[in-house]
Amino acid sequence: MRVSANSTSCVVSSLCVYRVPEVFDQDEEGHVIVLDANPPARLHELVRRAARGCPTKSIRVEDDH
Repeated sequence: MRVSANSTSCVVSSLCVYRVPEVFDQDEEGHVIVLDANPPARLHELVRRAARGCPTKSIRVEDDH
C-alpha cells in the first residue's frame, strides 16, 4: 500500500489523524501530512477507512499488486 495526501484540498477535518495517527498528522496550519507512506499491513484497513471518510477525498491509497 502507498498513501499520499493533497494538503491543498484538505479542509482540516482531522478525521484521518484521529483514525490513524501512526500514518497521518497535521502541519502547523492543520493540513494533512503523511507520516508513513507505506504503512504496515495491520493498518491498511484503517487507512482505507480514513481515505473513504475524508470529506474532500484528499487522501489517496494505492494498493500493491
